[in-house]
Parts: sequence; structure tokens; C-alpha cells
Amino acid sequence: MKIRLHQFLSRTGHFSSKSKVKQSVWDGSISVGGRIVKDISYEFNPDKREVIYNGIKLSLPSNYHYFILNKPKGLICSRINKHERALNKKSVFSLFENLVDPNVSDSLVTVGRLDEGTTGLLILTNDGSLVNEIANPSKNIGKTYYLKVSKRISSELIDSIRRGVSIDMVRNGVTEEYTTMPARVTKLSDYSIEVTIFEGKKRQIRRMIEVLGNRVLQLHRLSIGSLDLESYSLDPGQYKEETREEIVQRIAA
Repeated sequence: MKIRLHQFLSRTGHFSSKSKVKQSVWDGSISVGGRIVKDISYEFNPDKREVIYNGIKLSLPSNYHYFILNKPKGLICSRINKHERALNKKSVFSLFENLVDPNVSDSLVTVGRLDEGTTGLLILTNDGSLVNEIANPSKNIGKTYYLKVSKRISSELIDSIRRGVSIDMVRNGVTEEYTTMPARVTKLSDYSIEVTIFEGKKRQIRRMIEVLGNRVLQLHRLSIGSLDLESYSLDPGQYKEETREEIVQRIAA
């Protein structure tokens, strides 16, 4: 059965994001059947042609795994590179070392990312199709966060988040103005709110709050769709293996 190259690469679990998949192809780092391929939509049969990335043979996992993690503060959602290692950074993937089969832990990617200072619900899997299914903005899956901020929350701040906030985004080295999609907001106290967003721009919530003259002190993801972290009773750093069906059903519930 034929598959597009970018779909195959995403499902190997070797890449942390779709952008890294595309860039690896465009950089000429991927060969299929002994030939460099720079077309992300190239179709081939993975049972008949070998895929090599920087000297490493890639293949689709024979078994998919799905984990629900309560991400603790201070961990990043990518594999550690040399620079980060020198800075003593730690990754969420370190939580799985020596506890999960290395062939599984090495193939895991995160479904979206939480920055180093953000805690809460994170899904990790080696099933690239699920990553795309949840992360695709067209699916309109809400992600709900608890925020504690430094200044008293005004009605103007809440109204602005509900309408959309203009923030600066960097694309290919160029800074562009971007207006966020309307979000849901529930005020919990003078200094805390719950926000549900339907997209996932880099550090989006922190940037929105900063533009509006406030600052995030605590950011915790509570849920993805109807998949609620609280129902799993996980302490920070703990995780639970789940089935694909359960995750999809709970998100869509």
C-alpha cells in the first residue's frame, strides 16, 4: 500500500513536529529506495522501498503506544540537543527512560507542546496519525488552561481574549502580526482564569496576556477536548498508558 512521504515520516515517531518532517525532506536528508527525495507528497510503498534519514533506517512502528502525562514544570517537550544538554535542560522523554522499552520511548513524540514553565496534560505517542488528528486546527479541538496572573484581571482583558488578540509571530525569520482566534474565558478569581483556545501558536497564551499588560505566573493545561487530566489522578511526572480508542472518544465526548 502506498503512502505519502510526509505521512510515513510523521508516523515513524522520529520527528517532533510536522515542520521538522518537512524541513528534513527539503534539506535532502531523506532517501527512498537509495534516491534523495525532496517532495513531501512523494508516494511509495514502505514494504518495498527503504527509507534512510541521516544514515538511520526508518520504519513504521509495529505497535502503537499512547501515554497520558501530567507534565511537571521545568521539562521541555523535545529531544535534548547538545546546547540544551550543556545548559542542564531536561526533557519529558527522560521520564520514560528505563521504565518503557527503549524501542518505544525512542519513537515517542508529543501531541503539541507545552513550554518549559507550563504544567499539565500532555499526550505522547508513536502514532503519527493521532498527532495530526488532534493537532490539526481544522478539527477545532479546544485546549483548556488554568492561568494565574500577576495583576488584577480586568473585564477588558477578558473581552480581548474572547475577541482575539494581536501578537507578534516569527515565520522564517520574519516577524508578522497575527490575531488569535476567539477563545473562551471563565473568571475564577481576581487573579485567575480558565482559557480555552482552539489553536496552538508558540507560547500563545503567555504572549496574549503580555500584550494585554499582564503576566502569567502559573500556566497549567487542564484538558484537550473532553479529555480531562484530573480524571486520571496523576501526580506531576506520572503517566498512564491508554488506548487510542479511549483517547479519541474522550476528546470528542
